[in-house]
Amino acid sequence: FIQMLLRAKKRDILQLLSKAPEETVPFFVEAAVAAQSAASLAALSDYLDFGKAPTSLLETFLYAAAFSPRPSKELLALVLDKLQGKQLAPEVWETGIVVIGSLVGKLCQQELCGSPEASRGAETLLRGLGSSEEEPEVLAYLVSLRNAALPEAIPTLLRHAEEGPAAVAAAAVAALRSLPAPHISNEVKRAMRRIFHETRKSYEKTCRLAAAGILLDSEPLPMDVINILLATRELEAEMATLLQMKVQNSLHAEHHPARKIVKDIMRDPRINNYNYFSKAGMSSAFTGPLAVTPDLLSTFGMELLFVDGGFLRKSVSDFSLFSHGHRLHVAEVTLEAQGMESMLGENTLEGQEEPELMAGMSAAFFNVHLRPVVFFKGYTDLMAKVLLSSGEPTSVVRGNLLLMDHYQVIPLQSGLQVVVKLQGGLGLDISANMDVSIWEQDLKTSITTRASLAIDFQAELDAPFFQTTVRSQSEVETSIHFDTALRFSVSPVLMCLQLREDQVPYR
Repeated sequence: FIQMLLRAKKRDILQLLSKAPEETVPFFVEAAVAAQSAASLAALSDYLDFGKAPTSLLETFLYAAAFSPRPSKELLALVLDKLQGKQLAPEVWETGIVVIGSLVGKLCQQELCGSPEASRGAETLLRGLGSSEEEPEVLAYLVSLRNAALPEAIPTLLRHAEEGPAAVAAAAVAALRSLPAPHISNEVKRAMRRIFHETRKSYEKTCRLAAAGILLDSEPLPMDVINILLATRELEAEMATLLQMKVQNSLHAEHHPARKIVKDIMRDPRINNYNYFSKAGMSSAFTGPLAVTPDLLSTFGMELLFVDGGFLRKSVSDFSLFSHGHRLHVAEVTLEAQGMESMLGENTLEGQEEPELMAGMSAAFFNVHLRPVVFFKGYTDLMAKVLLSSGEPTSVVRGNLLLMDHYQVIPLQSGLQVVVKLQGGLGLDISANMDVSIWEQDLKTSITTRASLAIDFQAELDAPFFQTTVRSQSEVETSIHFDTALRFSVSPVLMCLQLREDQVPYR
């Protein structure tokens, strides 16, 4: 379909979009974005009215743009023009801002950071963050800058990380964590030390843990590792347990930048002893290989942070690929719940403000962080969701993405030439559900990821006297379910985690 659109004229594509059945329009929009021809982008510009089109179709267009493997300057210009000066639904505006960051980041990877379109996109994000006062707007810009990974945003991110409210500070630290290691300067590390050790003010525990993560993961200094381990004696049991598990985990992960330093530190019995590593918390961190070849390492990681009452505060599951010093974040899913302790009658620690009751989810795929999903916010919203719940899962992202589109002409010594074409497409459907029962006193969450990958390879040798073609098509489908169940009617809280994978057909 993409090959057909590359040859089509604007009026033909526009006619196709206008007359297509409603259920096939999203697929045609995704294909038009993937084609990225002048005609397809012009047709999309005329067809998509951001003031009137359905929200679901606009989000389909925006996410197709975000996941484009090599977006063009014209695609970014189209997104910027469509978002400028219009009254949009909040979710469309937030998605659009997040997508601008992804497009700017990918253009910079293609060494097009200096282009007028990329400069305009970066300026839109930095100026928007500076002028925003509402927390949801600030968070959208911070997620976008996390996608863009712009070094010039570091001063702004540091200010929000150190001075912002809890949710803003955590999002700013997460954005700093996405920067390449060379940009984690001494200035950034000094700010992360102030946040983790709370030298200026107190910070929420997830923000402190994220700051410690930057110090441990970005060319760590031995003194930082030692100070973090020393600090665990003063931390509450769950935070201390998670940090200790992360440090110990780095010993077993050959790709971890802190492995050698931690190995040297652990030889010192003054640090590696029962006094430091005997915290009895339930929190956990794990990273292990899924597949290993001479050129590729595939890993699965899991972090679980509990509160002292036994409630799950945050869970992060991560799938990554490492190859020749490069990392591809295939998928990361984060579930967060805060303020649940107050429902159980537990008191907040002295000097800390009581966190607002909230549960939500955020996800990243192929280094693109999506707009976070909020299941409920506040007690009134929770009760409304409990009483009016339809039981239907919330869709996080759904669509078809072009992952690779490669065309190459290879001259042979004989004077002939081979034309190589490689295309890869991914169908993705990710949904999440959270079910809270006040009466049964239990909490269930489920994340379902369904994906199908198709790769089409063709090599063609065309000479005056003969023609030969080699063609390979492969398809794989997978479905992964991650379920959690908590029962807090008893003490200690009972918890079950389940990761299920359906059979994987490969053709």
